[in-house]
Amino acid sequence: MNNQFAGRWTYRSFHNLPDMAAPPDALKFAVGRWDLADAAFGTIKGRLSFGDDYLVLNGSCYFGNPFSLRMQGIGGTPDTKGWIYDYQGFLVPAWPNGVDQVPAIVGTLVRTVRHEPNRPAGYVASFIAVWAPDLPPL
Repeated sequence: MNNQFAGRWTYRSFHNLPDMAAPPDALKFAVGRWDLADAAFGTIKGRLSFGDDYLVLNGSCYFGNPFSLRMQGIGGTPDTKGWIYDYQGFLVPAWPNGVDQVPAIVGTLVRTVRHEPNRPAGYVASFIAVWAPDLPPL
């Protein structure tokens, strides 16, 4: 493999609500899965799927401490036509004394282009993606 990000990941994103009394369901922005290909060195290609709908992902990955990625998702189905989101994430480093640590990517996203009347450009949320190699292929 060319990079640490290639593979299947569960994906959950969250509204950045500071209200400690907000119920957990109010925090959920989106749930899906990332399928990231082992593309050319330093690049990311893949798909973020939400059931039958998805975004096509393209971007770059950077090797360091921590490893990081930056990519853009563009709507790939009629229901996501016109959607554009940008993602920046960091591979969580392994804890030296960690037990059963599962690889995870944490980061942030921004809605790059407005879609639908109540979905303004510039909206920022946070995400976590967790390594899930046992997910079936798409």
